[in-house]
Amino acid sequence: MRPGLTLVRAIHCCSVGSGDGSGGTGGWDVIRIVRGDITTQEVDSIVNAANEGLWAGGGVCGAIHAAAGPGLEVACRAIGRCPTGDAVITLGFRLKARFVIHAVGPRWLGGDRGEAALLERCYGSILRVAAENGIRSLAIPSISTGIFRFPLVEAAAIAMRVLQANDREDLDLRMVCFDRRTVAAYDWAWRGICAQSRDTGNRDLQA
Repeated sequence: MRPGLTLVRAIHCCSVGSGDGSGGTGGWDVIRIVRGDITTQEVDSIVNAANEGLWAGGGVCGAIHAAAGPGLEVACRAIGRCPTGDAVITLGFRLKARFVIHAVGPRWLGGDRGEAALLERCYGSILRVAAENGIRSLAIPSISTGIFRFPLVEAAAIAMRVLQANDREDLDLRMVCFDRRTVAAYDWAWRGICAQSRDTGNRDLQA
């Protein structure tokens, strides 16, 4: 994200552009934060909140496997395993998305087992795999905040910090949240980052 960006408020959408609010010559950087079903997103790739064994589990993972059909499980078996913090990619099979990026977030074990660093690495892995495979539109769920029990507010702050630091102007990115509580956590985290970036840019201009 470039210094001096302006936060443009919208319902569940935080857009940031040039300092004058017009978007500038560099275009707009947008992260949409929406409540919805990730299995129905019409994007190049969705992200699966996977486990290390890449098998169909519960929650988001189970829903994605059910919607994609048995071909997804076969593809995951061919890969084998994915360590926590890493990500791999398969075809989307029956999904509207062409690809699925399977990202393994950490289980929450109290906060003193490196969980935050592993979650940060997980989001970085998602963006790396997306870039390596020419993904231009990407839908990501809230990683690790379901059955892995990572605290939602902390997870949202980590996710948005990584996405801000790895900004790509050519990537249409949306966070797809299961409920309003999750939407609110990610919306609050992203607005805070946008505001902080704006304030830093204003201080640089005054220096």
